Amino acid sequence: MLNRRHLLKAAVVGGAAALFPWEGLSGSGSAAAAGDLAETVPFAHALPLPKTLTPLTRGATTDVYEMRMREADVEIVKGLTSRVRTFDGTFPGPTIKACQGRAVEVRQYNDLTVNAAVHLHGGEVHSEHDGLPMDVIAPGGNRTYHYPNKQRAASLWYHDHAHHLEAENVYKGLHGLYLISDAEEKKLPLPRGAYDVPLVIRDARVETDGTLRYTRPSDCPHMLVNGKERPYFKVAARKYRLRLYNACANRYIRLRLADGTPFTQIASDGGLLERPVQRDELLMLGGERVEVVVDFSRYSVGQSVVLENTGALPTERPEVLRFDIDRRSTDNSEVPARLSTLPPVPRGTVERDFELRTFPAMTINGVSYDPDRVDVATTVGSSEIWTIRNVEAPLPAPPDFHLYHSFHTHLTYFRVLERNGQPAGVRDSGLKDTVCLGPGETVKIAMTWGPYTGQYLYHCHQLGHSSGGQMGRIDVNPA
Repeated sequence: MLNRRHLLKAAVVGGAAALFPWEGLSGSGSAAAAGDLAETVPFAHALPLPKTLTPLTRGATTDVYEMRMREADVEIVKGLTSRVRTFDGTFPGPTIKACQGRAVEVRQYNDLTVNAAVHLHGGEVHSEHDGLPMDVIAPGGNRTYHYPNKQRAASLWYHDHAHHLEAENVYKGLHGLYLISDAEEKKLPLPRGAYDVPLVIRDARVETDGTLRYTRPSDCPHMLVNGKERPYFKVAARKYRLRLYNACANRYIRLRLADGTPFTQIASDGGLLERPVQRDELLMLGGERVEVVVDFSRYSVGQSVVLENTGALPTERPEVLRFDIDRRSTDNSEVPARLSTLPPVPRGTVERDFELRTFPAMTINGVSYDPDRVDVATTVGSSEIWTIRNVEAPLPAPPDFHLYHSFHTHLTYFRVLERNGQPAGVRDSGLKDTVCLGPGETVKIAMTWGPYTGQYLYHCHQLGHSSGGQMGRIDVNPA
């Protein structure tokens, strides 16, 4: 039997869009304003690959790029034109390929009618280049971001972080990939080139007139990969490295191959794992990245296998992407038994506790974000243990997307020590910058702050939550 608290939550999550301040922030995104939904037709598009951006100049130590944030018309659902917000006119934005030890500068021009602040998610950067929520580029303005790239190889991404706007801006297209490579990674015999493929997965609501409507995730049944609704991808009968991103503004996804066959995880948010692990399903919240190797040689030419989302609502289709095995290929790649050596798990000398709430307001430790308030002060080189609690109780049935939290730290990576009082398992392997907390869950993480000083953030990467204030300021001071 549902108690009063569950009934209130069910009403809010399922239908009362007006109670969610992140829904319709521009006055156009509420469920009440929504039009008729475009038909879902899976596998009508071939999977596109995000274009790789070419530097304007290559100096002795730095590659210099330029991008313009602007609106563009794209085809998301077959036969319909949707207006989106983009980096350089592509949806998602262009990919920057960086190398460890070689800096990147990106001059961003804002040709939109809204503020924007560009954050390199997973980037170890100076505070003034972190894309802080109040450090915005106004319409018509521009600024240059500097990325040192002193960190290890990893699948990063860049996206908008302007306060109260980040959820809608990212949903409408302001996100792109940033891939760092290093010598260690290049020595490994992993699949590379055409067989190293990014898959940017996110939900959407596209209406019959092509409008991409920003609204609650339970009204967003279109599942996009690299900007197209439920595409197909022709692959050879060999191993592929797939870089999976959850770029949803407000929902989790549970990914598996529909035939139940396992795949091999090789990396997490912060790059390669020490050793590969076998997985058959991935729970991913907004901002999380997982790299896997799938061996399509187990299939015959002419066969297909579907990547599906078992976290889809009963009213939604589970398909995300169809792999069509259409040719044979030689394959000299392999997944070594040992991939990398990770730094030691930090032994924290400072412990802190954080409580995340969705109702009645989106808060951390009972307060909403105030850019002028220092919530945590620490020093470079300080190792800390943080205990993070999602205090919301689960609902008996979906939709429950807004009861999940995706806790993200800027500047540094962390290791997950415990989940619900038990040692961290496979799902929390490796270096992380984002960790999933379901309703009622508690995680314990350890990190060492640095390498830079200044103002940074921690927040929920369910972007509707951070837009609504579920975010804190951390000042990293000199030792």
